[in-house]
Amino acid sequence: MERQEAIVVVGGGVVGTTMACALGQAGIAVTLVEAHAPVPAPAQRDPRMFAITRASERIFRSLQVWDAMQAQDHCAFTDMEVWDSVANGCLHFDCAELAEPCLGHIFEPRLLTDALGQRLRELPTVQVLQPARCAALRAENGGVHLTLEAGQVLQAGLVIAADGADSPIRTMLGVPVQVVDYHQSSVVALVQTEQPHRNTAWQRFLPGGPLAFLPLADGWSAIVWTLPTGEAERVLALDPVNFHAELAAAFESRLGAILDSGPRAAWPLRRRHADRYISARAALVGDAAHVIHPLAGQGVNLGLLDVAALSEVIIEACARGRDPGDRRALRRYERWRRGDNLLMMSAMSGINRLFSNANPALGQLRSSGLDLVNHAGPLRKFLMRHAMGLEGDLPALART
Repeated sequence: MERQEAIVVVGGGVVGTTMACALGQAGIAVTLVEAHAPVPAPAQRDPRMFAITRASERIFRSLQVWDAMQAQDHCAFTDMEVWDSVANGCLHFDCAELAEPCLGHIFEPRLLTDALGQRLRELPTVQVLQPARCAALRAENGGVHLTLEAGQVLQAGLVIAADGADSPIRTMLGVPVQVVDYHQSSVVALVQTEQPHRNTAWQRFLPGGPLAFLPLADGWSAIVWTLPTGEAERVLALDPVNFHAELAAAFESRLGAILDSGPRAAWPLRRRHADRYISARAALVGDAAHVIHPLAGQGVNLGLLDVAALSEVIIEACARGRDPGDRRALRRYERWRRGDNLLMMSAMSGINRLFSNANPALGQLRSSGLDLVNHAGPLRKFLMRHAMGLEGDLPALART
């Protein structure tokens, strides 16, 4: 059986569901294809958390999902404290300097997708196929044909791959991807500290990689501890008492002792960047296009800016009676986002190399740099605005 669709989005994570919402809100017919069946809310919270920038908040507000997201368990953070373990340079960000209510928000990913899923059900031009997995793809005769594993064939004018770092759609399209192995892994867990987190995001740069404490609404914190992969495996295997002691020492006990913690998980860190973001009747967004080092928490936010830019290009093409799947329209999206993403990826890789070592000369250099920025008010404010997603060539959804 073959069905004609205007646009098919593959991938039902935060980026894919946001893409479907943006197109559906504009009245464009879109089908969202998600490989995994819905699962009930787990008994325990996910130790992985997203740091959502103010630009991403604006995107969610524009799509009428922010109120539902805010009603969920999340934490707005107002300050950020960064310091170096080798030479003790430090940097402090405070939203009050910009007359902003916060620097960003910490969310469990499931809470974002739940709110986006509810919005999708309100949009009459959106339909969701779940679980449904793509088995084959071909572009021909001015369209693209997606064959699902169940045998159903979707024929569309454009397919958007939002199916993650190991994107099957990217592979089917034959788009090469450049991979750099950082030889690091990030250990994540939820922890309870002796002292309150004060709605502050904390990050200490250690020779093995950065350690971040992200504040949660119930007073706990979500940690992201980047370590050489062998060290990460050792830390995963520690009993709670030794884990708490090592974690507190790595964090200089800034929030006192670690009183309790939840299950730990870890994943290896690799930088990935697709050689191109578009192909015949196809576009890549989010992790399907780029995977960045997590030290600044920008990964999902870059993906959401991809969505805002691509949806703007598609909506404008449709409003002018043009084909949104035409390469000329898609090239505008690629030019808009690929350079910005590459710049951010390169900056994060450079910062990781500069800080993830014990070289005393480099330690003194980066410590002096942190102190210089901390005492240069205009520069500090400029960096804050960029980190919050309030600067640059922002798409309309992120400016509203």
